[in-house]
Amino acid sequence: MSTAEGDGTRTTDRYDRDSVEFSRAIAFFDAAYAFALTLLVVNIDPPPAADWANPVRWVTSGLGWQLFGFAVSFAVIAVFWRVNHRIGSEFTGFTSRTITANIVSLGLIVLIPFSTQGISDPATADEPLAVAVYAVNISLAVVAQSTIYLVARGDGLLRHPLPRRADTVTLIDTMSTPAVFLLSIPIAYVWGAEWGRWFWMLLIVVGPISGRWAARRVARIVSEERSAPPPTRAS
Repeated sequence: MSTAEGDGTRTTDRYDRDSVEFSRAIAFFDAAYAFALTLLVVNIDPPPAADWANPVRWVTSGLGWQLFGFAVSFAVIAVFWRVNHRIGSEFTGFTSRTITANIVSLGLIVLIPFSTQGISDPATADEPLAVAVYAVNISLAVVAQSTIYLVARGDGLLRHPLPRRADTVTLIDTMSTPAVFLLSIPIAYVWGAEWGRWFWMLLIVVGPISGRWAARRVARIVSEERSAPPPTRAS
């Protein structure tokens, strides 16, 4: 842990990876993701007792959209956690800036159960605004999580930083998710909230295609960087 001393005060500037503070921060972040996942179940209202006698009535009682919202948001938060875990595995430590970036990202993550209620509650599921709120929530969360990586790179916390061009490719790949969610907003307002929600399923196709393109492009950039001759020094 490095520190800076001024006029008799002592302030922590960085927490190294092997420090207790680093472990506490990781544990806190993981717990917040787990809490957000747990909160999703609150949005599911058990059907009336009479609807449990018939599977069709059980699903059509409004439970269908609630389960849809739960499944989508569970997958989304799980992906956010996996990405955060992958980013964190490359960190050599934390600075106050990276901790702040993580907290901002977590604020948007724990808001997902709230926005999920809008798209899963039968009383609001057909409102385009519910789709818009959810789409903006997810899009801002993606941007915030990408910012964590950029801040960490700027603070020199990455063990194996990629070339700058590779970071640009990765960012383009990442932004494909907000693009799909944000495009669902006009679709919801023009053709209805149900079409807006189903539009999110496009990520099943867009995600893998964008991911494969980015992986090939990053591998090519890294290979070019390694094979490039070292810069010559002017005499």
